[in-house]
Amino acid sequence: MADDQRLPAEFRMRRQADFDRVFGSGAVAADSMLVGHAIANDLPHSRLGLSVSRKAGGAVVRNRWKRLIREAFRRNRPDLPVGYDFVLRPRRGATADYRAICHSLPRLTARLVRRLSERS
Repeated sequence: MADDQRLPAEFRMRRQADFDRVFGSGAVAADSMLVGHAIANDLPHSRLGLSVSRKAGGAVVRNRWKRLIREAFRRNRPDLPVGYDFVLRPRRGATADYRAICHSLPRLTARLVRRLSERS
């Protein structure tokens, strides 16, 4: 596939140790759509991790959340802060809406980075 539109693997978090590091010592911020956790990484790009629990809904709903957040991250990547690991999860009671996620993502990541810089 020469015209591959997927989010490349190097931009995704997959290892449990990475998630534990973000949840354990990262910054937390939320808005009406998403809850985000972040920590600085030593990479030249940011990575995305997703945590969508069964409280968000059935398998179809959870997979839809993951697809929409991943796509919003992929499309907004040039506008997002570089050098961070972000773990995002939907807020309880929120409905999966692509436009709202795209609107929420840059503001939420900027707020997370600001909180991380306030710590140091």
